[in-house]
This record gives sequence, structure tokens and C-alpha cells, in this order.
Amino acid sequence: MAKNIILVGFMGTGKSATGRMVANQLNREFVDMDAVIEERTGKKISAIFAEEGESHFRALERELVQELSAREDLVIGTGGGVVLNPDNIRDFNKTGVVICLHADPDTILERVAKDTHRPLLEGDDDKIKAIKELLAKREELYRAIPLQIETSHHTAAETAQEVVALYLGQTQF
Repeated sequence: MAKNIILVGFMGTGKSATGRMVANQLNREFVDMDAVIEERTGKKISAIFAEEGESHFRALERELVQELSAREDLVIGTGGGVVLNPDNIRDFNKTGVVICLHADPDTILERVAKDTHRPLLEGDDDKIKAIKELLAKREELYRAIPLQIETSHHTAAETAQEVVALYLGQTQF
């Protein structure tokens, strides 16, 4: 069984861009969890948050984690808040290698500044303050993941190389 590669981390750390490159390099399917949820619900993540609330979104996310954890040979890009439920990380660890991507707040802001689909930043005029506050709340959860890659000063291609190297180092027996 080929273990999945699961990329977790805060928004703007490079999960999607890196994940696509890793999947391409390893000839695997890339699954962007937020994109799957949007496709299945017919709504943008921001609309789910606005209309049904974060708890409803987290329930959808939890169901998808369980589904993806039962599969193999995937590269999975999670939403930034997947770490809020420890069962998600526990399930992913059973069938995959979980790698956390990090970036500094200024890099994150630069990467997400033009995005209009970041529900936890919408309506906030001081986005850097919002990023720092949200990062502070989640930092301990992200740091609890043993495999870490700092992406602030790396391209997605450089980060993808690091992910592949970490993955191969974890799956060689």
C-alpha cells in the first residue's frame, strides 16, 4: 500500500501549489479538500461559512477526511483548519505521511492578499493582524506535527522537492 501524502498548514503556506507539483512528480492524484467540498456542495467555502456556519463546514471536512483516509496513493492538500479536530490528523496518520507547511505572516499576506475566498479573512480590514491572531490560535496544533517545512522563502517547486524527500525518508523501510 502506497501511503498518502497529506499537506497541512495555515492558508497561504503553499499546500495546493506544492501538492499539485508533488502529485505530478510522483504520478499521483492530487486532492484539494476545499475544492472537493465546493464541488460537492455547489458553494464556495466562504458561502458555506456565511450561510451555514463554520461548524457545518468542519463537519463536511471531517467526512471528507474519513473518506480520503480510506484511500491510497493520494497527495492531499487540506484546508488550514483541518488541524482543529485531532481526529483528522489521527486518521491521516494511519494511512499517510502528514507534513506541515509553515510561512511567516508577511509571506502569507502577500500570497493571499488578492484571494477573495478566504472566509476567515473576509471583512477584516487589517488582514495582517487577523493572520497573526489566527496563526497564534493554531500554532500549537501545527507545531505538534513532527514533519515540518518552512516555505516563506521557497518556491512551490523547491517546497515540492522537500516534501518528496521527507516522504521518501518516512516510507523507506
